[in-house]
Amino acid sequence: MWLTDARVVDVERGEIRDGVSVEISGERIGAIQRRPGAGERMSLGGRYLVPGLISVHTHLSVVYPFSSIDLAENPALTVLRSYQRAQDALAAGVTTIRCVHEQNQADLLLAEAARAGWADVPRIVGAGRALSTTGGHGDGMGSVLADGPEAFREAALAELDAGCSHIKVFITGGIAGLGEEFDHPEMTREEMQATVSATQSHDTYVVAHAGSSLAINWALDAGIRSFEHAYDLDSETAGRMAAMGVFLTPTLCVTRSQEWMRRKGFEEFQIETSLEVGPMHLASIQRAIAAGVTMVNGTDYPPGDPIEDTSVAVYEMGLMEGAGLHPHLALQGATSNAARLLGLESEIGAVEEGKVADLVAVEDNPLAGVAAMRNISFVMQSGRVVRDDRPTS
Repeated sequence: MWLTDARVVDVERGEIRDGVSVEISGERIGAIQRRPGAGERMSLGGRYLVPGLISVHTHLSVVYPFSSIDLAENPALTVLRSYQRAQDALAAGVTTIRCVHEQNQADLLLAEAARAGWADVPRIVGAGRALSTTGGHGDGMGSVLADGPEAFREAALAELDAGCSHIKVFITGGIAGLGEEFDHPEMTREEMQATVSATQSHDTYVVAHAGSSLAINWALDAGIRSFEHAYDLDSETAGRMAAMGVFLTPTLCVTRSQEWMRRKGFEEFQIETSLEVGPMHLASIQRAIAAGVTMVNGTDYPPGDPIEDTSVAVYEMGLMEGAGLHPHLALQGATSNAARLLGLESEIGAVEEGKVADLVAVEDNPLAGVAAMRNISFVMQSGRVVRDDRPTS
């Protein structure tokens, strides 16, 4: 099949290849050329063709309010809830998700179902259950509790042996618990080092929920290379992150979605806390942008959920642009940079010959402003059309 009359967005160079045809050969992109070859044709009518979106901070199994979590929940119910969220994400153009803690390892189970052809969902890169200290941010959410370096090492190895692609830890508190703080570490340096050592033995990495600079510096020393939130990041630490080439997922939406939170049943103190932390969070991410930290797109909230006439994933792109990130870099954060973080840059994250045909089409040029991504009219995953809202002529 050929996708004709396309404007291919080169997310790496920030350029447009106008008026080309893209061959879809099985699950992959074949030729990209001026004239289509033989076979079925589907005209995109001059739409901009963008790589399928990648969301790298996903919780498919989460329940709201958090106090409603049932730690004894039947895993079948957890997977069923996760399945609907994953389907919503795919319809929104999110063709790959990195999960960073799912109750009952629902991400691993859902990914297995997808491989068997039983579930129509994004590509899932799973973390299984996150690791938390007793009494830490992840306690009470179905995380694996560990205390001490050896316990963290063993817990990480167990999750990896279960099929996890990476390990998630909580190195500070957050903004979900009443009276919770994020200005001091919840893991020791030795616990961080032990977790990193376990992942290195499996040729993978650690991703850290991280609220502030002290814990992030400890984590950088330990070899952690993926960080979430950064509510209070100083300029010196941001510069160090940039120099070391680590990845930051800002999740700005968690402090800028109060009406969405209220509709979902969040407790009022959580909504108030998100409002209070919001200005600090924005200033922190602006320092990271100024320092040149590599940004990736993740939402904490389900990426396919509707918010302000778009999806949460696209809403987050807009917030990143609003914080000062150039539209080109905001687009990279949801495509090529995210693919590099996942170690899948040879497979996804760009519209290039030989790569997997994960594609979305939009009416306007997203390099001129990510608001263009609000109008996704076509979604393809692995060469299969999963959504086509193009008007019929």
